[in-house]
Amino acid sequence: MDTMAAAVFDKELRYVKNYLRPETKPGWARINVQLAGICKTDMEIMKGYLGFNGVLGHEFVGVVDRCDDAAWVGQRVIGEINAACGRCAWCARGLGRHCPDRTTLGIVNHDGCMAEFCILPVANLFIVPREIPDERAVLTEPLSAACEILEQLPLQGTERIVVLGDGRLGILCAWALATVSSDVTIVGHHPEKLGLAQWHGIKTALNTEGIEPGEDIVVEATGSGQGIVTAMSLCRPRGTIVLKSTVAIQGDVNLAPIVIHEQTLLGSRCGRLADGLKMMLDFPDMPLEKLITGRYPLDKVAEAFVRAQESDALKVLLDIPFSKNLA
Repeated sequence: MDTMAAAVFDKELRYVKNYLRPETKPGWARINVQLAGICKTDMEIMKGYLGFNGVLGHEFVGVVDRCDDAAWVGQRVIGEINAACGRCAWCARGLGRHCPDRTTLGIVNHDGCMAEFCILPVANLFIVPREIPDERAVLTEPLSAACEILEQLPLQGTERIVVLGDGRLGILCAWALATVSSDVTIVGHHPEKLGLAQWHGIKTALNTEGIEPGEDIVVEATGSGQGIVTAMSLCRPRGTIVLKSTVAIQGDVNLAPIVIHEQTLLGSRCGRLADGLKMMLDFPDMPLEKLITGRYPLDKVAEAFVRAQESDALKVLLDIPFSKNLA
């Protein structure tokens, strides 16, 4: 029985050396993972989010080692995390990430990428252009989530935009929006993170200091349920609030201002990896590497998660070397 090293969550996080290696099926590929990123969602899963048990992780770059289409073998790839059914109305509309029968890498009924190997449908895979190194490629999934705002909310380029939250997602949202708008401000509590966020004319503000109500668009990416309260206070009448945080709101929140000011509330989740890759190629000076706080070997995954939860951390990566025992 073929096994592999993996970071497994089952009520607690464990590094194991003998986890069952996944097998491919028609139309799927097996990927030898090289780098995997720790995401806020992974940390929420460890608190009980979605009741997931198994191999964690959904941000990766790796090399295809097995596939029934030989053209994919040896290709350096990233992958869309939702494995859709391909038969329902959502899939027919090209929205497989909303398929009701989908599995989601490392999140819903699908072992993730914090392991030597993971599997995904070939239709989910994207070949990484050689101009993009692994350290940038592994950030394609979170960057694509930021790009989703641009797909959902076409911009004219003249909008006043505020992004709440100076974590990794907030910074990526600000960078993605700054490729279109010349008036983007990111608000946070950490001066060092706000310093890292400065790119392409982005302004920064500590604790909403100097931010006047009346913004056209407010992106809520604080990771806090109370962020929406601040967003409502800053957004202009008939403006748009984009919700990026997946943390449940704690306590009562008065949503009357949304009605009174006729504000639009837009939920925004995963994006298309093609958009993230295109943005990396179009803006090679986007300082994605600045987001990498640390890199740890897979067998130090417990230490990596501790580091990822520290207040100054943005993105922590797991190094997963090529398997020496491919079968």
